[in-house]
Amino acid sequence: MIQNILLNGCAPTPLAHYLKALGILRLVAEQKDPDATGCWRNEGFVLNSVLDEEALLQFFLEEYRPTPIIAPWNGGSGFYYQESKSKAIDPATGKKQKSGIRSQPTEATRTVEALLNSEAPRFAEYRQLLEQSRQMLTQSGFQESPKNEDKNTVLQLIRNSFPDSFLVWLDAALLISQDKTFFPPLLGTGGNDGNLDFTNNFMQRQLQLFDAKNGTADQAARLWLLSALFELPTSHLQKDAAIGQFSPGNAGGPNATVGFESKSLINPWDFVLMLEGSLLLAANATRRFQQDNAGSLSYPFTVRNTGGGSGSSKQTDESNARAEIWLPLWHNPASLAELKVLFYEGRATVGRRPAKDGLDFARAVAALGVDRGIGEFQRYGFMMRSGKAYLATPMGRIQTRHNPSADLINELDKTRFLENLRGFARKVEAPGRIVSLVHQLESRLFELTRSDNRKTVQDILILLGRIQHALSISAKGREAVRRPVPLLSTAWQIKADDGSVEFRLACALAGLSATDLPMRVHFAPVKVNESAWDEHSRLAVWGEGSFESNMTTLLRTRLLAAERLQHKDKPFNFGFGADCSDIACFLEAAADDQRIGELAQGLALLKGIPRNLTGQHQQTVLPGAYVVLKPFFTTDEVLQKIGFLPTDCKLPFRTEILASLAANQTDKAVKLAWDKLKQAGVALPEFPNQPPSALGMNGQRLLAALVIPIEFGQLAKMLRGIKRQ
Repeated sequence: MIQNILLNGCAPTPLAHYLKALGILRLVAEQKDPDATGCWRNEGFVLNSVLDEEALLQFFLEEYRPTPIIAPWNGGSGFYYQESKSKAIDPATGKKQKSGIRSQPTEATRTVEALLNSEAPRFAEYRQLLEQSRQMLTQSGFQESPKNEDKNTVLQLIRNSFPDSFLVWLDAALLISQDKTFFPPLLGTGGNDGNLDFTNNFMQRQLQLFDAKNGTADQAARLWLLSALFELPTSHLQKDAAIGQFSPGNAGGPNATVGFESKSLINPWDFVLMLEGSLLLAANATRRFQQDNAGSLSYPFTVRNTGGGSGSSKQTDESNARAEIWLPLWHNPASLAELKVLFYEGRATVGRRPAKDGLDFARAVAALGVDRGIGEFQRYGFMMRSGKAYLATPMGRIQTRHNPSADLINELDKTRFLENLRGFARKVEAPGRIVSLVHQLESRLFELTRSDNRKTVQDILILLGRIQHALSISAKGREAVRRPVPLLSTAWQIKADDGSVEFRLACALAGLSATDLPMRVHFAPVKVNESAWDEHSRLAVWGEGSFESNMTTLLRTRLLAAERLQHKDKPFNFGFGADCSDIACFLEAAADDQRIGELAQGLALLKGIPRNLTGQHQQTVLPGAYVVLKPFFTTDEVLQKIGFLPTDCKLPFRTEILASLAANQTDKAVKLAWDKLKQAGVALPEFPNQPPSALGMNGQRLLAALVIPIEFGQLAKMLRGIKRQ
């Protein structure tokens, strides 16, 4: 009968507990029940096998045979004695002189001796491998840990002569290539992390759990096992026993408890089962190792670290981080064989290429470019914390669901823009402004892979506009990134539309167009008909000033450019128009000017802003001064189309209107417009036969409002309303 046991002591975090779950399933399947399966449920691991809870305890206490995990290439592995000291005193230091003979035992060597002298059947395979390792080192003349080429020699001897069962651990700990040895980040630098040797600590924990002579387990081992499996409280945890990077909360140190600092506290079973599980994660790793252009390794579910997307990391962590690993959480029972395939083939792809870093992996998850059957991923980063120690830092949980909004990111891959931008931001010579903006962009792109929040899309557009401007004023930035932000599809507008006044006003402004005069050329020096920088541009005039002053400068520049390009009509073509209520809101200073300007810069990167397709327009009566001036900010083609002007009549823009509004002489501008409309043959009302008052209206703000297009139907209705019927 199949028993379903919920192991509450095995959770996705910390990393030690995730690996512990893998270790339990692997050992049960290999040594007791080949049909055992497991899955994740309610922050715990469910083991399905013929073993009930008591039988599971008995298996580990009485039948479990530890995997022989050793690292003869490491100095702390227990195979090398320290150099003993003579009685003679060094006159320079006042300390005893070294004898030159390595005969001084250490805790590591005593641990190896204890296992070699053990008669316990459970340690038989361990003893055999320890004896073979010692014999190999003796025959090769190694009395101290090998370095450089000697280390490669030892590794090659091990691979050629040791049993195949040991090669699983060897491939998990390191990879020997033709000219270099690589180390998977999960197991440090070949089975050790600094001075902490995982393999000898594994042996020490075995001897804490089982009697060295006969291999029996005592009551303490049972209590520790109950705690490790079912999260039951227990006392007498091991103090000062290292846990390494796998469980930061148990590592001790400053602020680890009440008071200034604490010693480490670990459950020996946690360490043992954790390392047993790491072998499954790294199974057949040699096939997956390959070097990319950046010199990092391709390894199942492991990519280069990205500082964004998590509150527990930042961009400065990347230079010191080893990597980050995305550990799969599956919710349907899987056998050991199935998990071996999962970790053997473990990959994430963005389009047709493998994921290189954390952001790529998040994109792959959102696009379902990962193995089927995985419900979530627990993300970890191997960060340098607490001095120079590495800790496996949880960086969030990501569900594997398709998010179409994340497909927008693919458009930034054109011309390798995103890749070049992110690469430049990680160079020493990159300006701090660009570094900060890119970090913010990565964080928002992470958010976009996990949700379709419209504000997130807006924030990305704003950041792209800022980045475009920042690159344009950085010679190194232009050289490194090579091309401006690629033109984006209208899908960005659809995904960003939150129905706000600011968004509609920004869309209307960004959609202004004319022949060879798109709005994006006013925000950054880019060429009109190709994706390239224009170092000689005189059109990019948008700066750090107020929205109103920027709009005044932009309008002057746009009118001069239209004249220089010999345009036959005013440069105010549009597709998308704002509502009259939006203009009224802007005139009353009830809208966020800064957000309008920033959104417009981002939306100007789109290939075009389509006409308003849906939505109920709110017809609002705008001030008479605005209505009288608006025809001068509307193309003759539109004025003729709505019947405001005869087909053979034109209404040229008057620079005097711009000058008067910019100088806040609003009444003067309105009177001038009234007179010019009469001269153009527009039938204005006979009563009152005078221009409307502009009392209390700010000239520059009115000018900015006039530049923003109004939806075609509302524009037609408004302008027809001022004509005498």
